[in-house]
Amino acid sequence: MTLGADFATKVLHVDDYEVTLILWDLAGQPRFSAVREGFYKGVRGALLVFDLTRPDSYEHLSDWVRELLKNNQNRKVPLVLIGNKNDLRGSLYNTIPAEYGEKYAKSLANWSGYNIPYIETSAKFGDNVNDAFQILVSEIIKSTQTEAIHHYLRGEL
Repeated sequence: MTLGADFATKVLHVDDYEVTLILWDLAGQPRFSAVREGFYKGVRGALLVFDLTRPDSYEHLSDWVRELLKNNQNRKVPLVLIGNKNDLRGSLYNTIPAEYGEKYAKSLANWSGYNIPYIETSAKFGDNVNDAFQILVSEIIKSTQTEAIHHYLRGEL
């Protein structure tokens, strides 16, 4: 269990860019909400993760999006929606169907104006974890380039 926040750095090579990510794993328990606030400021993208074996974690995704907006000056940012623990599909757990994640990602994309991919991972075995980071960085690069073009066209650069 994460207490407050945990962080790591990760260097990725995406397209022609070398990108250093600073990753924050924020504790989800309500008692840590005050601790989380400062970690959202200036964020450029986020991995929105739910546990495929816990429907309540899926049901609280919109709470995480609201918290991100509230603490990041209402700025929408690229997201990747992740259903974690796909290694438990077909086990004793009644897992959330992939269609739910795909549908929610599509609704987030319609709302935000960003492409919001949905991917299922297994943190236990590392399945698709690097892919999730690569996809997020690629979406951040695209959004940053689009912002720069808009600033240039408005004569702000």
